[in-house]
Amino acid sequence: MSSTANTSTIAAIDSKKPNTKQELIAANIKLLIEQLEAGKSDALTNYLTAMSRFHNYSFGNVLEIARQMPTATRVAGFWTWKNLGRSVKAGQKGIRILAPIVGVRRKKDEEAEKDITKQNTRVVLGFRNAYVFDVSQTDGVDLPELREVTGDPGENIDRLAAFLKAQGIQLVYNEKIAPALGMSYGGRIAILPGQSKAEEFSTLVHETAHELLHKAERRTATTKTVRETEAEAVAFVVGKAVGLVAGTASADYIQLYHGNASLLAESLEVIQQTASVILAALEPPIVGEAAAEAAELAEVAA
Repeated sequence: MSSTANTSTIAAIDSKKPNTKQELIAANIKLLIEQLEAGKSDALTNYLTAMSRFHNYSFGNVLEIARQMPTATRVAGFWTWKNLGRSVKAGQKGIRILAPIVGVRRKKDEEAEKDITKQNTRVVLGFRNAYVFDVSQTDGVDLPELREVTGDPGENIDRLAAFLKAQGIQLVYNEKIAPALGMSYGGRIAILPGQSKAEEFSTLVHETAHELLHKAERRTATTKTVRETEAEAVAFVVGKAVGLVAGTASADYIQLYHGNASLLAESLEVIQQTASVILAALEPPIVGEAAAEAAELAEVAA
């Protein structure tokens, strides 16, 4: 089925309340497309602005931070925290890292005359000790965060876990995957414990979509942007169908991975089918029904 045909289906049901599962899926996809077409939300814009102030540390410094404070999640220097509206608490011990000492190496006159735009070169002269602090060592205004999914998924986490078990997909809860909320490994899903029930369910649906869609040939044939767009779109559709409130959380996530409405439209067929399989698994069990839909999806994803 083409993306044009799917878009037409969505438009056709827009004027009435969804009655069937497929109409509900199409209506929710339409809502997500509208959010993506509206551009970055205020929450996403504020989040990206704040994140731009944090440095990307070298591998050696990452190891140093982990050694000195294994629980660190977000670190920055004293003045960076000040600019973000937070202050380091009195008595807190800084985390030592190595910062480069940058100088300017002047070119010889004859070399400089050859290219006047590149007369001097910035070079690393050495390294010095510098100190950063984790967010837990600071007080002040809350950092901007992306919107979260809210609501009560009820028994749907257990039903989805049972579906995964029936498909031979192992489900584990592991603190070591932080800061990721979930990971899909191909036959195994890891979920970060401690999330709200709504976030846990949404994450589990997202990773389930990866397991159903993004393995073998299709994984290598798609980009990370496509894979994340498809998985989060499925999570949005399923979450809305069971009554969760997502706001712009899914649209924000997709845009973080540079996804957009056009990309989502190109994947409408697999998104709809994957959401249908998962929603079938969440219904009161009818022997063989969910398994049959999963087998059908496997043929599409292959």
